[in-house]
Amino acid sequence: MDFENARFNLVEQQIRPWDVLDPKVLDLLFHVKREDFVPADKRTLAFVDTELPLVNGHKMLQPKVEARLVQDLGLKPEDKVLEIGTGSGHVTALLAGLSRHVYSVDIDPAMKEMAAKNLKKAGITNVTLVEGNGIEGYAAQAPFDAILVGGSLPVVPETLKQQLAIGGRLIVVVGDEPVMTAKLIERESETVFRETGLFETCISRLAKSEAVEPERFSF
Repeated sequence: MDFENARFNLVEQQIRPWDVLDPKVLDLLFHVKREDFVPADKRTLAFVDTELPLVNGHKMLQPKVEARLVQDLGLKPEDKVLEIGTGSGHVTALLAGLSRHVYSVDIDPAMKEMAAKNLKKAGITNVTLVEGNGIEGYAAQAPFDAILVGGSLPVVPETLKQQLAIGGRLIVVVGDEPVMTAKLIERESETVFRETGLFETCISRLAKSEAVEPERFSF
C-alpha cells in the first residue's frame, strides 16, 4: 500500500473539508505516521473515515475528529497538556508535536504499554504516561494550559475544569447518541468559565469505569 499517497488523500479529502486548516496541524499529520499507531492488522485501514477498534475493545477516533479536536485546542509551544484516554498514543503524539509536554492518563495498563511502544518508535519524548482514572484528571501536575478528553462523556467534568490554569482550555465531547457536541471550556478566572459549542459529532464513550453516567429519569 502507498501510505504516503493515502496520507495525502486523508488530509485533502477528509481533514481539510472538516475545517482543519491550521498549517501546523496539517504539517504534523504528514509527520506523525498514523499507520504506526493502529493495531498491526489494521494498518491498511489507518486512513479510513471510521473509528478503528483497539485491542481492549475501545476505539480510535475518526482521523478528521482527531485533527479537529487537536486544532481547536489552540496549543502553543509552551503549553502543558493533559490528555484523558491515551489509547494507542496517536492523538498523544499530535498533542506532543504542538506543546511543551503532555501528561496522558489511561485506565488500561495494556493501552499504556502499547502507547509507550508506539511513542518510543516515533521518537516522541515529551510525554508522560500515567495509569489512572482519567475523569479525576492528574492533580499532581495541575494546573494545565489545555486538556483534551478522548472519549465522550454525559456532562462536562467539574474536576477537569478545576485543573485548568487561568486562560486554559478544555475540550470534551458531551451528550448522548445519536448527537453529541464538542465543547470548548475556557477558564477566564478562578470562578468564571466560558463554554462554546464547536461542532456536532458522535464518538465512543470514555471507558465505563471512568465515565460515570448520571441517573436517568424514566416516565
